[in-house]
Amino acid sequence: MSKPAILALEDGSVFHGTAIGADGQTSGEVVFNTAMTGYQEILTDPSYSRQIVTLTYPHIGNTGVNSEDVESSSIAAAGLVIRDLPLLASNFRCEQTLSDYLAQQNVLGIADIDTRRLTRLLRDKGSQNGAILAGPDAEGEGAEARALEAAGAFPGLKGMDLAKVVSCTEPYEWSEGEWTLGSGYADASLGERPYHVVAYDYGMKRNILRMLASRGCRLTVVPAQTPAEEVLAMNPDGIFLSNGPGDPEPCDYAISAIQAFLETEIPVFGICLGHQLLALASGARTVKMNHGHHGANHPVQDLDSGRVMITSQNHGFAVEEASLPDNLRAIHRSLFDGTLQGIERTDRPAFSFQGHPEASPGPRDVAPLFDRFVEMMRRRR
Repeated sequence: MSKPAILALEDGSVFHGTAIGADGQTSGEVVFNTAMTGYQEILTDPSYSRQIVTLTYPHIGNTGVNSEDVESSSIAAAGLVIRDLPLLASNFRCEQTLSDYLAQQNVLGIADIDTRRLTRLLRDKGSQNGAILAGPDAEGEGAEARALEAAGAFPGLKGMDLAKVVSCTEPYEWSEGEWTLGSGYADASLGERPYHVVAYDYGMKRNILRMLASRGCRLTVVPAQTPAEEVLAMNPDGIFLSNGPGDPEPCDYAISAIQAFLETEIPVFGICLGHQLLALASGARTVKMNHGHHGANHPVQDLDSGRVMITSQNHGFAVEEASLPDNLRAIHRSLFDGTLQGIERTDRPAFSFQGHPEASPGPRDVAPLFDRFVEMMRRRR
């Protein structure tokens, strides 16, 4: 039998729907994602920590979930909001239904609400702090008031350092390569691995590591707060700065480490939060966006070639282009709203990209960024 659920926003908006997943209460920043597929990758992306994700595509859960299509060890999102959960999950790779997966991971979800109305609200007013109450917590006369109170109590992501929260706690090696239908993930350790890359885990997505491993990189993943001297002692050929959640400005430990790397000639490549941290370490500024970029259909232009790429995006903060110092230049720009999407140091072998090239929305429009990083390491060697 269905159970009630309530979604409340800080502006006073309330949505009543059906609970999917676990019972209880959760809060976070409510954002919308326009991707039509990939809900399992979205849920397990650590960049969504402390965020409640609204999916604009109406039917979510059609293909169920499986153990291969995950970007981390568990669901990272604080909650899920959808229009419709199909009664049947049908796919030859399906191992579990979405609702069972949410319940198993103790994650709350709400279905059967008007996600178009919610998306318009978030687009016009900006991302909202919100809360979901599901099951017994959503019943009774005081349920709406409790939901609104929980939504108002969430402090917001501005000023919140989450990279060190979601990061790994110990260094580890990675050798899993890219996935092939019928074969699964490749063992990249069987091939040549001429380049040693140290990858900072600020909320790492696994497919980033897979794409680097498939390009001949021997990977050592380190926690977010690892000092620069420890990484330099590993004698890396390149340093990678991963994606991650929260506000980049409070991550002083990461900014100071990156500044130390920029004193060397070691190639540096950053994605998403790593892009913002490279900018901050170089003297630029970041700003909180109105509703951020979350989706798999964002056009981005390469400013050097003029080529337009279809990209996957997931970020609520952006680098302010007007703040770029003389040793940083813009190399990519969003064709949705003109925000900065890529930067390059003019005095060091370092560059970064705001979107997610490993998410393959094009499907391979942005993959050459990994090749560029490998080429930088080859040239230095």
